[in-house]
Amino acid sequence: MHSIANKSVAAMVAQRSVTMRAPTMRVTTRRVMPVMAATFAPPTVTKTKDNFMRAYSRPVAPVYNTVLQELLVQQHFIRFNIKYVYNPIYALGVVSAFDQIMESMKDEERTAIFDAYILALDEKSSTYRADAEELEKLAGELSGPEGLVADASGNSLQKALATVAESSAEGKFGYNKFFAIGLFRLLELTGAKEPSALETLVKAVGVKPENVNRDLTLYKGILSKLSAAKELMAEFLVREKRKQAERDAEKAAKASKSTEEKKAETPAIPSA
Repeated sequence: MHSIANKSVAAMVAQRSVTMRAPTMRVTTRRVMPVMAATFAPPTVTKTKDNFMRAYSRPVAPVYNTVLQELLVQQHFIRFNIKYVYNPIYALGVVSAFDQIMESMKDEERTAIFDAYILALDEKSSTYRADAEELEKLAGELSGPEGLVADASGNSLQKALATVAESSAEGKFGYNKFFAIGLFRLLELTGAKEPSALETLVKAVGVKPENVNRDLTLYKGILSKLSAAKELMAEFLVREKRKQAERDAEKAAKASKSTEEKKAETPAIPSA
């Protein structure tokens, strides 16, 4: 009996202990607050394209428009990547690619399209142009690619290279194909011809040579296709111009013949 009683009392005490501890556990749970991640909400590709169309509402020739839209989409994903950081060498690549692709356009039209293109990406075309011109000027003054060194205390070109090298060393640099084009343009301006010059420069800024070579090969392929498309367009325009001239000549001949026939049919007015 005593044993049973003791067990009952122990059970009651244990149950009461659990009941008394439960509220403490519930209070502790309520105090745990979730940590919210920072919000990153870039615009959609459609939004960027719409921005371009609003900024430049005139039609773009098909031979250019296809490549232009592809570049805009590619740069959209670069520009609105959470790790994106603008740098002058990247700007030089963008300007160089754009000008090469649109080189046959009139200056006024090319400038207006470029302004709209950069504005659609929520940046300033004047900044791109100014930085590209500055780097071109400095690279053009060099006697060779040996002057393309990363130096945080040097000129703006050397500082730009140093910034990339430092960012790459920290694992923070966001490489992209326009940066590769910018590097290649710098080497062109120094008169470099050897592939080793590109490899040396690429390694100096901490970028993988295989990525640069791949992107430059793709870029050259785009230029080749565009050049072929321009040639086809030029041939088409020549043919159309010739056909139009033939049509105009035929029309003029018919009109002249008709006039002569009317004169022949008109009776002569006798003289008084």
